[in-house]
Amino acid sequence: MIDLTARQIQILRAVIEEFINTAEPVGSETIDKKYSIGVSPATIRNEMVYLEKQGYLKKSHSSAGRIPTPLAMKLYVNELMKERELSVADEVSAKEKIWNHRKKIDELLYHMTKVLAEKSKALCVTVVDDDKIIQSGYANLLQMPEFFDITVMRNVLQLSEEIKLLGEIFDSSTSENLVHVIYGPEMGNRFLDPVGMIHMSFKLDESKINVAIIGSSRFDYPYIIPVMKYLRGLIREIVE
Repeated sequence: MIDLTARQIQILRAVIEEFINTAEPVGSETIDKKYSIGVSPATIRNEMVYLEKQGYLKKSHSSAGRIPTPLAMKLYVNELMKERELSVADEVSAKEKIWNHRKKIDELLYHMTKVLAEKSKALCVTVVDDDKIIQSGYANLLQMPEFFDITVMRNVLQLSEEIKLLGEIFDSSTSENLVHVIYGPEMGNRFLDPVGMIHMSFKLDESKINVAIIGSSRFDYPYIIPVMKYLRGLIREIVE
């Protein structure tokens, strides 16, 4: 486990969840007012300074607040958050949208990509055997303030069409998790700094399938990750 106190973890989680909800840098006063930390704003501020020194938070250029770093977001996804249990309605709606296409793998993967774009409200890209690409959800990016910057948007659109680059990103994940996360600064392009990617891979017959959801780093992780795991299992069950 990470070398942080329970209070520091509580403050870090609060900063991350506030940032996910608002897309705005987070200050100690906000944490004090909206979250029951049980200490003064000054103490919260001091803890945030410590978290910054440890690489979990960074200052925003636009305000006095702080935003979580990729290190913090990965910690949140892997250790701090709790995945939500999917409702029966969620599972049924996802299954209904792909079941009728189960006899043709291309159509099955297309509709899986479309479902994931709808559920995540982001861009979903599926790469088959490093030579075929399926995309859905470009318009969703326009709902996120991070993509109001045309340079960020252009670089994401370029990334979504570069099979070789996507393959390098997929291969860079070394954890044993079924679902991986990666963030802009790790993609080797400074214009992708506000971007996040959640991705997974699996085999269908002899084909390797990589699936990525691309958007801001402020995904609804507790919901999207279980959806991805469910669809991964469902697709493999249908085909096998």
